[in-house]
Amino acid sequence: MSDRSAVIYYYDGSYAGFLSCVFESYAEKEMPAAILDAHAVDQISMFSAKYINTDDTRAERVKNSIPLKLGPEAQELLEKAFHTCLPNREMHMLRFMRLGYQVGHSVCRRMTDPRVDILLKAVKHLERESHLYLGLVRFSECGKVLIAEIEPKNSVLPMIAPHFLNRYSGEDFMIFDRTHKAALVYRDGRPEALYADRIRFPPASPEEYRYRAMWRTFYDTIGIESRRNEACRRNHMPKRYWRTMTEVQHLV
Repeated sequence: MSDRSAVIYYYDGSYAGFLSCVFESYAEKEMPAAILDAHAVDQISMFSAKYINTDDTRAERVKNSIPLKLGPEAQELLEKAFHTCLPNREMHMLRFMRLGYQVGHSVCRRMTDPRVDILLKAVKHLERESHLYLGLVRFSECGKVLIAEIEPKNSVLPMIAPHFLNRYSGEDFMIFDRTHKAALVYRDGRPEALYADRIRFPPASPEEYRYRAMWRTFYDTIGIESRRNEACRRNHMPKRYWRTMTEVQHLV
């Protein structure tokens, strides 16, 4: 397989679509110059372009080969890496997979190899941000539905979904990811993923505004002025999260 190619792969942005690109790379014995989401790219390239249609059969073959040849740890790493904000993540994942098909189950233990190291660091960043959002999601009551908005760097919804589906199993709710234009919707006991550039939410009720005011008052009241440490607060609750947090969004 050539290490260089003058072709760019475009795909539909799904994980199955990415795996179809991996199959194409091996079938055609070529290493693409880039693998890009066709919906998120608008620049003109000097490379020749190839749109890779998502083929579920091919994607399943690649998916099944990962735990067998690279190991379950590599499978989990790749599935999480796909949700990171790592630039050119698809190419980094493909390089990792090429290495894994060569060395087998030891691939994740080769932490000094840059092809492994970059994915490990990206996934660690995803996991850290996902953990933060377990405590930073703020719901508002709009009609009979709880609605929250988030602005993560990584695509954290798949990571945090099990927590909120379990915690709010008796409620209808939505978490909208402004960054990735994706939403987790839970209604009538069924979860669903939706994608939209913008969602128009119903207005919050007067009672909701009263609860927001009460929550801000509680947040300000429990603070001890002599122990106020803005640097520590920003460390545990970075300001980029504040725009969607009831208690501090008015300070942004």
